Amino acid sequence: MLSERSREVVEATLPAVAENIHLIAERFYEHLFDAHPELLDGVFNRGNQAEGTQQVALAGSVAAFATALLETPEQLPEQLLSRIAHKHASLGIRPEQYKVVHENLFWAIADVLGDAVTPEVAAAWDEVYWLIAYALIHQERGLYSAGGARPETVWRDWRVVERIEETDDVVTFVVKRIDDRLVRTSLPGQYVTVRILMPDGVRQPRQYSLTAADDGEHRRFSVKRVRGEGKPDGEVSTLLCESIGVGDVLTMSLPFGDVVLDDSGCPLVFASAGIGITPMAGMLSHLVAAGSHLPLTVLHADVDEASFALREQVLADVRALPNASLYVWYERGAHGSLPVDGVFAGEMNLDRVDLPYGAAYYLCGPMPFMQAIRSRVVDRGVPAAHIQYEVFGPDLWRADLVTEAAPDVIVLPDVHSAPAEARV
Repeated sequence: MLSERSREVVEATLPAVAENIHLIAERFYEHLFDAHPELLDGVFNRGNQAEGTQQVALAGSVAAFATALLETPEQLPEQLLSRIAHKHASLGIRPEQYKVVHENLFWAIADVLGDAVTPEVAAAWDEVYWLIAYALIHQERGLYSAGGARPETVWRDWRVVERIEETDDVVTFVVKRIDDRLVRTSLPGQYVTVRILMPDGVRQPRQYSLTAADDGEHRRFSVKRVRGEGKPDGEVSTLLCESIGVGDVLTMSLPFGDVVLDDSGCPLVFASAGIGITPMAGMLSHLVAAGSHLPLTVLHADVDEASFALREQVLADVRALPNASLYVWYERGAHGSLPVDGVFAGEMNLDRVDLPYGAAYYLCGPMPFMQAIRSRVVDRGVPAAHIQYEVFGPDLWRADLVTEAAPDVIVLPDVHSAPAEARV
């Protein structure tokens, strides 16, 4: 908990910090990379840096955390912390790196706010920072321990044994282990970080959902090529989709991710849009492997059937489950040849299908899509605790605001979810 003295200072200064937090974040990253350019090699997503989405993510996370400390001082924002901890563990983040961040972040705060940062103000926000840092360090230590790894050993090499062209923009890679280390089984819905060497010699990490249950030898993930549409194309997704083939070796992390199927035995509803189908495909595969008899309703929205990645795999898995059904919505009209249980035109409309009572809901897709679906589900009386949602992109903090407005003391821009290739 935040000390009472620091609480008063943070409450008084949060509006000023929130007003300048974006500039603070920009200055922080500039100073950090000037002092530690090695962090751009294998740790930070430079695409997010160039677009400014990482700066917005840092600003939002700090403001959301500080606000939570004031509004619910007896409870940390565990969901936000868990998401960030899993992302950090998938990158092999080490405890000592939090000291580096602290040094550069507080330089940026002083640089932007100047004389307003009195020793008392600095001490209060220092307390906020270390509450965040130690909570994350503790969670990440537990994740490494559970995976039987250390930050430096979360990585291993895998060889590509199959490449599947799913759509014009989506490629599935099947990889096989090439060493004798034990393969830690992934949980349904988790992801891996792929760390790849770029043409300029810098390694770049991106995270991709696992789209099939592990068999002890292989892993499967799908990549959507990010087309810039006036901006630069996604550098990692383009390299993977254009240049990586059978026989190539990829460096991947252990599986991480806190949005996983629970084992409560209740009915399930999966709702996805676009490339958000990938974690759902992984969950479906696990259910088939487990011989599940749970009632399951799969809902998916896309541009058209040709854009529906993994559609044959998803349909086959749904048909292999005795109590599962699949409904789709296409922007370009209710046309398609897949033998689904229902096909509709336009945006996903939950009123068109019968949803099971007492179900657990799993959502994945662009943030506006998840906001809309979650709001409709909550309006139907589904408890928030029964809804999980996977966030693609660096703006993890925004997922906690999908059903309520941001606190008045925070003024944050409405940014769209980052490209599907950029999960960090």
